[in-house]
Amino acid sequence: MAGAAWPLPFAADFLPASLSLTLLLASLVAVLGLGIAAVFFEHIRKIGCMHSLERTAVSDAFFEDPGSLKKVPCPSIFDPAEKYISLIMPAYNEEFRLPEALTETLNYLKQRSVADKSFSYEVLIVDDGSTDRTSKVAFEYVKKHNIDNVRVLLLGRNHGKGEAVRKGMLHARGELLLMLDADGATQVTDLAKLEAQIHALSEKVGSSLAPSASSSQRLSDVEIAVFGSRAHLEKQALATRKWYRNFLMKGFHLVVLLTAGPGIRDTQCGFKMFTRSAARKLFTNIRLKRWCFDVEIVYLCKRLRIPMAEVSVSWTEIPGSKVRMTSILHMVFELLLIRVGYGLGIWKIYS
Repeated sequence: MAGAAWPLPFAADFLPASLSLTLLLASLVAVLGLGIAAVFFEHIRKIGCMHSLERTAVSDAFFEDPGSLKKVPCPSIFDPAEKYISLIMPAYNEEFRLPEALTETLNYLKQRSVADKSFSYEVLIVDDGSTDRTSKVAFEYVKKHNIDNVRVLLLGRNHGKGEAVRKGMLHARGELLLMLDADGATQVTDLAKLEAQIHALSEKVGSSLAPSASSSQRLSDVEIAVFGSRAHLEKQALATRKWYRNFLMKGFHLVVLLTAGPGIRDTQCGFKMFTRSAARKLFTNIRLKRWCFDVEIVYLCKRLRIPMAEVSVSWTEIPGSKVRMTSILHMVFELLLIRVGYGLGIWKIYS
C-alpha cells in the first residue's frame, strides 16, 4: 500500500552492515562508560563514608614502650601542645635507610635542645605495615632516646604514605608539626628554614591576636603551612632523567596545576611543616591515603584559606625509591578523585 511505513525489522535489513556495527559498538561503549562512571562515583562515595566514620571514631591507638613493655595512649591533635616540634616520619620497609636518617635527625634535635632549653621535640616513626625489620630498628631508637622523645606507631597493614602521615599528625604533641621522609633525602637542618618562615608569617597572620599572647600560643593558634621545595633543582633533574620520565612528570605537573591550581611549584616534596591548628584542620579533612595526599593538602589549604609558603630545601636522590612508572597512573586517578570528590560536593570540608 502506497505511503505505508515499513516494519522496523524490514527497514533494518536495508541499513548498511557497517552502520549497524557502528551503532552496536556505540551502544556497548555507552553502556561500558556508564558502568565505569557508576563504579567511579561509588568509589568516591565510599571514601567519603569511610572518612566520616574515621572522624567520629574514638581512637584506641597506642605507643608501645619497649623498655617497660607498657602501652602509652596516643595523644590527640585536639589536645593542647606538649612539645615545641613533632617530626612525623612515615616508614614502609625502611630497615636499611631509616637508621642513618634517624641518627642525623636526633643528633640535630639534641644539639638544638642543649643550646635552647625551651626547645622540646619528639620524633614519631609511623610503620605503615612493613614486612621487614623497620619496626625493630625504630624500637632500638626508642630504647636509646626514651619514649618521650621517640615513638613508634604501628599501623598493622600497609595503608599508604598519606595515611601514615595523617595518623602521625593526629597523634603528635608539637606546636609545629613537620613531615619528612625516612630516606633522609632532605637535610633535617633545613627545618630551620621552614620554621623561620612560619614565625615570619605568624607575625603577619597573628597580628590580630591579643598583644599579651605568647609566641608559643600564637604558633598553636595561627593556621600556617610551609612546604619544602625542590623546584630550584628542576633544571638539573631534567638533564639527568630519561626523556620519557621527564615527559610523564611534565604531564603529571600539568594535571596537578589543573587540580590544585597555581601557587605551589613542588607539591610532592616530602618535607612540609604545619602549625598545630593548621594540621588539625587539614588532617581531619584529608581523604587520600597514598600518593597524591600532598596535592590534596594544597587544595584544602586554598579552600580553608590557610596561608601557604614555599621554601627551597637541599635534596639528594637516595637509591631505593618506591615510586614506579605505574605509580603515575595511580597518581592521575587520585587527582581525578580530588577534582570530582570536592568539585561536586561529594566530599565535605569541615572547618
